[in-house]
Amino acid sequence: MRSGVVTTLPCMGPGRRGKHAVAAQAHVHAHGAAPAASRHTRRLVTAVLIPLAALTVLALILLWPAPAAKNVVAPGSTSARVPAEVISVSEKPCPAVDPGTPAQGRPRRCGQAVVRLTGSAQRGTAVAIALPQDRGLAVHVGDRIELDAVTDAATGRFTYSYRDFQRSHPMMWLIALTLAVVLAFGRGHGLAALGGLVLSFAVLLYFVIPAILDGRSPLLIAVVGSAAIMLGALYLTHGVNVHTSVAVAGTLVSLVITGVLGALFTTAMHLSGIASDDTAYLSTTRDTIDMRGLLLAGIVIGALGVLDDVTVTQAVTVAELAAARPRSRRELYRSAIRIGRAHVGSAVNTIVLAYAGTSLPLLLLVAVSPQPLTEMLTSEFLAQEILRSAVGTAGLVASVPITTVLAAMVAGLGATEPRH
Repeated sequence: MRSGVVTTLPCMGPGRRGKHAVAAQAHVHAHGAAPAASRHTRRLVTAVLIPLAALTVLALILLWPAPAAKNVVAPGSTSARVPAEVISVSEKPCPAVDPGTPAQGRPRRCGQAVVRLTGSAQRGTAVAIALPQDRGLAVHVGDRIELDAVTDAATGRFTYSYRDFQRSHPMMWLIALTLAVVLAFGRGHGLAALGGLVLSFAVLLYFVIPAILDGRSPLLIAVVGSAAIMLGALYLTHGVNVHTSVAVAGTLVSLVITGVLGALFTTAMHLSGIASDDTAYLSTTRDTIDMRGLLLAGIVIGALGVLDDVTVTQAVTVAELAAARPRSRRELYRSAIRIGRAHVGSAVNTIVLAYAGTSLPLLLLVAVSPQPLTEMLTSEFLAQEILRSAVGTAGLVASVPITTVLAAMVAGLGATEPRH
């Protein structure tokens, strides 16, 4: 099976177009068919990676979490989610929070809505609920929403309140569209990529998250889970061959570097891992979780998503260059590393933009805050974000020379074996 990864290179000016155009062309070709390695090389790589796979499986077995206990509902009342459809909306002026303060932003909506229950024992019953007063959140006639239905144990009467919108149908159409696009364009490669995605989510949902909630070391669980995802997803997506094996080895070493750097700077910066309402609530309700370890686990798992693309690219690129014409391993490394630099430039930009996109509300708060910028940047919440992006970038950059060296070491120079 061939690799099907497509990576966009950054735009380049006219003065740099010559050298980097060649690199870009080699990069694209590197994701295609790659020459076969020698039998000796295959045996060597197998001798290294089979023990790694066996150790990962053993760790999964030993660290597999016990079944989680179900939450116990407090006596006196029960709550359930009930789907409903809005049939009428009646608005009225909202009470002023502070009569002396002018309203800012979008006005609130107050009043009530009449909804028809669509998924409970009282299906078809019309009930009135208060309109949600959050700014920018409004319900209209025809909207499908979710209600919280609270039952009074003494009287058996239901009290309904707005909970959220129903999103199942739009989400199903979105997922179906995504699957159709991936399969139509990627065909076999797309199907393999979707299989790797399913495997990744399975490891996260059934191993990583339950094991952390079970009180295990988050960093240890993240390392074992990342190794399982890396071995399963990479081989499933890119095929069982030497080039994927080299990418696995390069990814593993880079993840170790990322984890070590994260641990060192988490300690040096005195980060506790508790910097938001979510982490504070989690640390209060789940006192067995190591919050600093949870921060490191997030860094390791987050880095894995970018590293696999870079390492697969470099491994197959080296194999393609080695098959093009005989050359020394030093020359092979230098040629491949030039392509790697162009790829790193694009991937680093991707990391920064991904963090900026998910942190836009935080950036807005920084922009309007009266505190000096230096104080804001050194606060724990922002320091954690800077740590994630900086350590992830360092691990990404390190993965290029590491994978290139490993691929050059196992490359069959001037190999004339038939391609698979």
